[in-house]
Amino acid sequence: MSKVAIVTDSNSGITQAQALQLGISVIPMPFMFGDDPKTYYEDINLTRDEFFERQESDVRIVTSQPGPTDVLKLWNRLLEEYDEIVHIPMSSGLSGSCQSARMLSSDFDGKVEVVNNQRISVTQKASVLDAMNLARKGLSAREIREELEAVKFESSIYIMLDTLKYLKAGGRITPAAAAIGTLLRIKPVLQIKGERLDAFSKARTVQQGKTTMINAMKNDIETLYGGTDQETCWLYAVQSRSPETFPQWSSEVRAAFPNFNVQDDMLSLSVSCHIGAGALAIACSKKIRI
Repeated sequence: MSKVAIVTDSNSGITQAQALQLGISVIPMPFMFGDDPKTYYEDINLTRDEFFERQESDVRIVTSQPGPTDVLKLWNRLLEEYDEIVHIPMSSGLSGSCQSARMLSSDFDGKVEVVNNQRISVTQKASVLDAMNLARKGLSAREIREELEAVKFESSIYIMLDTLKYLKAGGRITPAAAAIGTLLRIKPVLQIKGERLDAFSKARTVQQGKTTMINAMKNDIETLYGGTDQETCWLYAVQSRSPETFPQWSSEVRAAFPNFNVQDDMLSLSVSCHIGAGALAIACSKKIRI
């Protein structure tokens, strides 16, 4: 049986400490802030609190792909101990890191399989957990990649924003639309399903936004994923950084889905840089069963 290493990046939200506990490798994503010439790496020399402090100071944030040298160095080190590698980057629709990794893997004679399963943040983390389970069952790196890509659209994230400020800063909505939305106190609900971050609906109150997200997730689980309980789906109550409102939201998600083992989690910084603090979300991914 082939010994398979699992690699992902910090867009999954998996910290370095968690990676050590899970026995996987996490490549930190690079961030740059304003005129600061230094490159910061998520969970290495950049904490979540430091990220949000900089974001709230209105500094320009730029994200980048992991450097090819860093990726190759990690792969080569792992192949001294493992026979194969499954590499799970963020969605190819949101970053070029997947395509870059695939190009790099072509020099490894099939020993490195790069997964393009259109995930980010908590659903990307779910893919990592699925990959670990499949590796324990003896599947090869290629078989694991094929299983993950076969269910790439069987996941959903719904996010209710607290502010339109960062969508405006990122050019995702016009300044006029942001001003009108702020004036009317609209709470946009966004959706990540597959490779894009899209608008889903507009809520006029926080409770309306919560209800929208819960109903949308119930529909996805029942009609798209065939789920009825925790044996079929990973389910998460999620926040960007919302310490005052998240405990109540977590309780509401648990009450709405009593047959699921709901896990509390955080949106990755790569998502939070587009939406800011204060966001609440719900995420689901169908489990792979073999």
